[in-house]
Amino acid sequence: MARDANGFTLIELLIVVAIIGIIAAIAVPGLLRARMAGNEASAIGSMRAINSAQSTYSASCGGGNYAQSLADLAKAPGGAAGAAGFISPDLGVNGVLKSGYVVNVGPGAVLVPATLPAATCNAAAAAAVPTYFAEAHPSAVGSTGQRSFGTDHRATIFQDNAGTTFTQPLVTAAVTPAQ
Repeated sequence: MARDANGFTLIELLIVVAIIGIIAAIAVPGLLRARMAGNEASAIGSMRAINSAQSTYSASCGGGNYAQSLADLAKAPGGAAGAAGFISPDLGVNGVLKSGYVVNVGPGAVLVPATLPAATCNAAAAAAVPTYFAEAHPSAVGSTGQRSFGTDHRATIFQDNAGTTFTQPLVTAAVTPAQ
């Protein structure tokens, strides 16, 4: 009896599927770690962008004071036609989700003396204040990121390895400067 040698046997196909499954089981955790590292790098970049925007806002628009929200940083100075805000539009509102991180800006611990909203060059919604606070925390700890980040008017970026939402003051036992 002659056997037709065309095609694969069921056993051969099962072996190939098993090998692909083993390779995927090894590769997927590495890919997830790489995605989290990329998200964390983006969050640190967002903190740096906020520090830079706040510095520019303070020097040119806030009378030496800082904006209390991302929305106020996103507003363009009033007198310039077609001018851009102090921060990119992707960070234009508090609570924005960017690369798996929720980003917020708020007033710092010191609120007076302040620059009234009408006295700022972009007619901010809130008064400009002497200190600010910004934070970025993962939307899903362990999935979108592991660490949370925070910064303030001193422009040092801090991290918390537990991924909890940052609060003020930034210097506590669980918080260390980001490397």
